[in-house]
Amino acid sequence: MNDFFTELGRTVLARWKKQNFSPALFPEIARGVFDDRPPARNVDLSALVNEFLLNDEQPFQTQSGFGQPELVVHDDPRFYIQVLFWLEGTTDIHQHEFSGAFHVLEGSSIHAHFEFENPQPVSAHFRVGDLRMKDIHLLETGSTVPIVSGGGHIHSLFHLDTPSISVVVRTHHDPGTGPQFTYLPPHVAVDPLHNDALTTRRKQLLDVLERIEDPTYPALVREMLAGLDFERGFFILQNGLAWLRTLGEWEETLQGFERKHGALARYVAPTLDEIVRRDTLASMRSSVTEVEHRFFLALLLNAPTRADILTLVSRRFPGPPADTILRWAAEMTELTDVSTSILDAEFPADLAVPPEDQPEVFLAALRYFLKGGKGRAKSGSGSLSHAGLAALRASLARSSLRPLLL
Repeated sequence: MNDFFTELGRTVLARWKKQNFSPALFPEIARGVFDDRPPARNVDLSALVNEFLLNDEQPFQTQSGFGQPELVVHDDPRFYIQVLFWLEGTTDIHQHEFSGAFHVLEGSSIHAHFEFENPQPVSAHFRVGDLRMKDIHLLETGSTVPIVSGGGHIHSLFHLDTPSISVVVRTHHDPGTGPQFTYLPPHVAVDPLHNDALTTRRKQLLDVLERIEDPTYPALVREMLAGLDFERGFFILQNGLAWLRTLGEWEETLQGFERKHGALARYVAPTLDEIVRRDTLASMRSSVTEVEHRFFLALLLNAPTRADILTLVSRRFPGPPADTILRWAAEMTELTDVSTSILDAEFPADLAVPPEDQPEVFLAALRYFLKGGKGRAKSGSGSLSHAGLAALRASLARSSLRPLLL
């Protein structure tokens, strides 16, 4: 066993015992221990890996799928210490059924806190409401953040570097703080541990019908939705969204769901649209290797507004942040014989701009929007018209670049 973590665990236990094992005080106790003995300054990562691989005397290891992987480095009946490796960023917004603190041992992350306002339970495992970001910032190596169990601490942690490694001091479980909801912005909270086996099998069977392009697919989905409750209907809609759009059947299907569920259904379309946007960005990021471009895509995934993105860029890169974003956009612009795109934003086909001039016009419009729409939008060929700006803005708003307009 690693001596540093053994001693860290003993210190946590002694300080918590002095406070009569108060659950409310555990996050600050854990943070205080990290502040006094920061793992980032005291842990030899190579030695830790070798010791874990070669020494059989290790704490009990869980079957958890959390982490890539998770190493339990100290275990106590009341709490344990884990080292979590992360090879990919995650966009999950979630709360916890445990408390403690985490410390960035290596790498950096985008960390955000949220509130879920106006919550409305639909079932024990599904809620609707309004998810609002409270704050967002960069966590560098050596940072420590307390974890408070329950809905008062909703957060996301997107890991920027590969690997990113965290050390977590945490309780096993805090009774009465569940379910451990995952939040789908901007309006839905789901219990990820709730397993509706019938709905799972139905989605899998619908996937088969999609794969073989069964012509009855849209009608079957609409018939299912007519008989399902809101929660199960939401997951069927989510599962079929892409294929129904491909078939041109999405709007009719969604309208039928909205007629059935009334005001409650207003939460569905914005949430599903955001799921598509995030999935698109995650897919693009998996194929991008340039470090700065991956950082830009991570910001688009996690930061909700132009101001948030500009602030985070300014903290990592010198110079005006808008200029940095425009440089990235230019580097990620693709030009074909007939069209221009920045990521998944397509230059409007109805604008009478020659293909060779489209990149400059697109970037000029983006510069204008990054400045909050102030002044005049100009390219090398002159000022952009109001109609042209409106069309370019609509294209950006439909794309993964949408936060830059907000």
